[in-house]
Amino acid sequence: MKVHPTAIIDPRAQLAEDVSVGAYSVIGAEVEIDAGCSVGTHTTIEGPTRIGRDNQIGSHAALGGDPQDKKYAGERTELVIGRGNTIREFVTLNRGTGEGGGVTRIGNDNWIMAYVHIAHDCTIGDHIVLANNATLAGHVEIGDHVVLGGFAGVHQFCKVGAHAFAAMYAAINRDVPPFVYAAGQFAVPRGVNAEGLKRRGFSLERIAAIKRAYRTLYMSGKTLGQARIELAEQARDSEDVRALVEFIDRSERALVR
Repeated sequence: MKVHPTAIIDPRAQLAEDVSVGAYSVIGAEVEIDAGCSVGTHTTIEGPTRIGRDNQIGSHAALGGDPQDKKYAGERTELVIGRGNTIREFVTLNRGTGEGGGVTRIGNDNWIMAYVHIAHDCTIGDHIVLANNATLAGHVEIGDHVVLGGFAGVHQFCKVGAHAFAAMYAAINRDVPPFVYAAGQFAVPRGVNAEGLKRRGFSLERIAAIKRAYRTLYMSGKTLGQARIELAEQARDSEDVRALVEFIDRSERALVR
């Protein structure tokens, strides 16, 4: 290990041989860090926290701290981070709560920029971009390939579907379906995240099916129940629309409308 002499590592922590730890960082008990990881200066990692391979953690981050929940009573909970994430300066990631399932979970290959806060019991997928100062309240679910702009905020228990995009300063207080571009305070749908889909290799046919589904959901004048019936028909020919229907069925806070 490449550990700066001013860093403090609890003897109960488990670090792979090639992990590097910068000056004045503190790594507590029940922290596991896998191979290929680097921890910047002045960073604190508390346990129980498990960090997978090849994560790059910037300076002054605070990972694995107690959840900011008044109901938390010291029960054993975890922060679990996947592989290949970039976690920049001053990011805060809290452990879960007993009532919320006990785990805050970060997936793989995510880009988490400076000052991002991810609260207790959140579930974050893969290939996500959280721009500077984006903030997730407790129990939030973020699907794969989502982009949240700077200072975007997500209300507790909200879900943001895969490939969605939220603009800078978006205030999300309802569920954002997959593929949707949302903006505003409070956020409303503004169209399909077509540019993001093109960048990820979606064919024109796939994007056309998603746009048709968006028109059905948001521009047809139908109620959500009526739109759901028509979307189920469209889903027969589109895996993407099928994912949209499944998201609608899982929604508990109502959709952005």
